[in-house]
Amino acid sequence: MKIGIPKEIADSENRVASIPDSAGRLVKAGNDVLVQSGAGLQASFTDEAYAAAGATIVPDAATLYAQSDMVLKVQKPQMNEALGKHEVALMRPGTTLVSFLQPLTSPELVSMLAQAGVTSFAMESIPRITRAQSMDALSSMSTVAGYKAVLLAAVASGKFFPMFMTAAGTVPPAKVFVLGAGVAGLQAIATARRLGAVVEAFDVRPAVKEQVQSLGAKFVEMEITENTETSGGYAKELSEETHRREVELLHKHAKQSDVIITTALIPGRPAPELITEEMVVDMQPGSVIVDLAAENGGNCKLTEAGAEVIRYNVRILGPLNLPSTMPIHASQMYSKNVFNLLGLLVKDGQLTLNFDDEIVAGTCITHGGNIVNPAAKAVVDAAPAKEGVRA
Repeated sequence: MKIGIPKEIADSENRVASIPDSAGRLVKAGNDVLVQSGAGLQASFTDEAYAAAGATIVPDAATLYAQSDMVLKVQKPQMNEALGKHEVALMRPGTTLVSFLQPLTSPELVSMLAQAGVTSFAMESIPRITRAQSMDALSSMSTVAGYKAVLLAAVASGKFFPMFMTAAGTVPPAKVFVLGAGVAGLQAIATARRLGAVVEAFDVRPAVKEQVQSLGAKFVEMEITENTETSGGYAKELSEETHRREVELLHKHAKQSDVIITTALIPGRPAPELITEEMVVDMQPGSVIVDLAAENGGNCKLTEAGAEVIRYNVRILGPLNLPSTMPIHASQMYSKNVFNLLGLLVKDGQLTLNFDDEIVAGTCITHGGNIVNPAAKAVVDAAPAKEGVRA
């Protein structure tokens, strides 16, 4: 099998889907690995390193896509302005694509992949089961984002994170409040604690209390009678009354916080609004909010995606694609996740799909010209029809 690794063309994307070490492992497994020249350069992986691992360097995207049986990407396919063609159009029918695809919010792309005869696998659809942990790219990238969010907050804040005892007196530690104790939130807690901050954390899922406390943070509890967690371990959308009580509780803690880091997301839905404008008004001047849900609408009412703004003397950061700002380790982690998934998909150099395997079935979005993922198909069926785009 010929496995292609193209250069990412999305704005500000510095990661690469497979680093030289993983590419070399694919070669040793009997595959031909094609790497577009410069594909790994933004992540500090040179063409020479890929060639030394046994990969073949090809000059451009058109050549790579034309020759590849399987394509490994980070970002979902998009229009290649330099070639005047969509990346999906560059793939031959029967090509297999492994990438982040955002299938529940990209119905047009899902339809395009099905029509092109591409078998596609969405890395964000890896099920949350023990056997799939080594393939869980969302967790890997959330780890990077949670870590980097705290560093951004520390730079933006006018206060030290740790306590200092100096000749000028004692400086108290910063108070950090983390909303959401998923992978990103837990990493943010751990990083803020390493820097010496006093940390509180909130999550609607009581089950994460022990994890928060194990990292040295205080868990902010709220009595919730409804089910707040999906079977996959993600937070569910709350009822209107429970959400109202949630916001009231968060308001009390926001007033006392120097830094708030928000990480709350609901798969396939806009991010829940947890920080209202009134809460920002009541925060201490000079406080900082880092909103990791900015790309999905933001957990803070005043967040502007991709921007840093000051509102009511509070600095609000809405960073996008934080993993791309740490491309070396982010690429290493993502590359290992993809490599482990390929262990299920490729046998003896051939694509071998066992749809009785819940990882394969849960991750595959399109196959044989059809949309095989029920959730993605429902989104496509519900989307307004566009000319030339059908399910």
